[in-house]
Amino acid sequence: MSGDEHLRRAIALAREHMEAGHGGPFGAVIVRGSVIVAEGWNQVTSSNDPTAHAEVVAIRRACASLETFSLGECVLYTSCEPCPMCLGAAYWAGVKQIVFAASRHDAAAAGFSDEFLYRELPLEVSQRSIPTIQRLAEEGRGPFDAWMAKEDRIPY
Repeated sequence: MSGDEHLRRAIALAREHMEAGHGGPFGAVIVRGSVIVAEGWNQVTSSNDPTAHAEVVAIRRACASLETFSLGECVLYTSCEPCPMCLGAAYWAGVKQIVFAASRHDAAAAGFSDEFLYRELPLEVSQRSIPTIQRLAEEGRGPFDAWMAKEDRIPY
């Protein structure tokens, strides 16, 4: 399959699973080489999981299938430009490329706007709309100190 065929598969997943009532109109495919490793579709409403976006589902399945937390040899094809959460997940997974069809502006026109997140992220913690308070900072650093001292830690 070519890149466009993988992208068309992501688009087909979006439509198929949206029409089946599994969630919003989003699909994703993770490919290593020319082989589809995993597929995902939006399952937010069917699983009552706000993190069950197509890209996150596909990343979880790909990592499970490949038995790794790193997808550095993989390409993420997605029916729509990833939201900030999915983009973050793709970066954490280390995918080598993201290819998308519809833009975030197309999604916003259909009622799926993430613009407030794009505005919130660069703000200082104290300025964000969800009150966020830091407490017990010194105690909170304890696990990081232990991590740094751990000889068998696996960096990621």
